[in-house]
Amino acid sequence: MELLALMVLLVICLVIVIKSADIFVDNLVEIGLVLGISEIILGVTASAIGTSLPEFGSAMIAILGGNHDIGIGCAIGANIWNMSGIIGISAIFSGVITTSAPEVNRDGLMALITALTLMVSLFVIQNMSFVFGILMVAMYLVYLGVLIRAQKNNESSQMECCEIKEEVKEKSLSIKPFLLAFAGLFGLAIGCRVIVYCTIGISEITSIPSALVGIFLALGTTAPEFFTVLSSAKKGLNSLVVGTVFGSNIFNILIGLGIPSLFVLIPVDPVAIYFDVPVMVCITLLLLFLIKRGMKLTRVDGTILIASYIFYILIRVSFSKQSNILNIE
Repeated sequence: MELLALMVLLVICLVIVIKSADIFVDNLVEIGLVLGISEIILGVTASAIGTSLPEFGSAMIAILGGNHDIGIGCAIGANIWNMSGIIGISAIFSGVITTSAPEVNRDGLMALITALTLMVSLFVIQNMSFVFGILMVAMYLVYLGVLIRAQKNNESSQMECCEIKEEVKEKSLSIKPFLLAFAGLFGLAIGCRVIVYCTIGISEITSIPSALVGIFLALGTTAPEFFTVLSSAKKGLNSLVVGTVFGSNIFNILIGLGIPSLFVLIPVDPVAIYFDVPVMVCITLLLLFLIKRGMKLTRVDGTILIASYIFYILIRVSFSKQSNILNIE
């Protein structure tokens, strides 16, 4: 009964967190416009963080609360699911996802560099320290600058992830967007805290390792990416499909893990270092390879990506079972 209650509460909080993230980002954009912040900067940053806030909030609170395995598992698990599960399902449902070389070369390459940097860093230092955090955040600021510069060179194009209405510009600054932004941030913080609490409880009741629970938790926190990408694929908004996934993955690692490491030293489980992170790198390479063949993803490619995720989960679960057996002995 306790397990069922925790699972129901977890689902409810996931919905609250996703809705709170939408409210927070939408009102933050409105405030920024009224204050005269560039639409380009607002569009790029809102697109980058909008769908990633649930993972970021859950990982941040889990790590700062001492539940490092859950936070790391959520961030890395989200990235693997984004590239294999979400894009794979979208490719199967839409039939084909096309993309352009500039987007793949920029965002795809940055996603690969991010994954490789994480892997090499963990191989060398075995944890996430203050220096690691500085490196991650610095890399994200550089990437954000590249995005803003690219958008300035193409100002006539529409922001697909963040539709900004002209009439917002004419509004005077009121208290309403501030209150709504605060309410969204408050809902995000409380929701993520309860999510971490439920995740810990489920882990203890089921004897499933925290890291594995964090990986499964990512299936829920990535719901915004899932529905955004699936809807975009059906509508033929192919650049949004690939851009959302790569952008979210870059944010999850550079900010989702970089920011917490500025405040606390984060120990990392050896399984995450030598299995989860290398798998993330391999999935990134696989996705880029499949895209690069013809600058598109077909149903066959989608099936390959989904199969790779299932294969990863099966092996990861077997590792956890072996770990439990060793602990019992």
